[in-house]
Amino acid sequence: MRYRLDVVAPTVADVVRFAGGWLFDRAMAGWDVTVLVAGHPDGRPLQILGAQTRDLEHVLAAGEQWPRPQTLAVAADLFRCDSRVRRGVLQALDHGITEVTLWGETWPAELDASVGWVRHQLSAAAQAFKAQALAAAAMSETPVGSTETFRTGIMASPSVAADLVPAS
Repeated sequence: MRYRLDVVAPTVADVVRFAGGWLFDRAMAGWDVTVLVAGHPDGRPLQILGAQTRDLEHVLAAGEQWPRPQTLAVAADLFRCDSRVRRGVLQALDHGITEVTLWGETWPAELDASVGWVRHQLSAAAQAFKAQALAAAAMSETPVGSTETFRTGIMASPSVAADLVPAS
């Protein structure tokens, strides 16, 4: 069985900018990485990172029929503005069986007690592939750092991956 990482985001560019290196490293480690975005965007930047693209509305409509991933990553902006995404994140945090990771420039205050800061150290390959994905997303001016920072929910059991470490 392969581990699954489902990513829920408003745009492909948002995913690549905030989490592209992490997604690449997980895909290269053998994870199935699926990015759920609205509409039918250009999936090339995500293909560069080793991720598949699916329509967010289709997956949300599938509900319980969509298999539960080991990790759920969500753009904080989408958590705030889409009640279905918010409900899914809160349910995953309550059950504590799915690692829940959020990214973005602003954070929902209601999650402060249940999520902590973590970072992912990008491999050299992740940095190179993220740069290519940013160029494919018409964001080549965006710098690629050596780490990406997230907030991750506390799980009842240890994470299936040790690539996210507490950020100091």
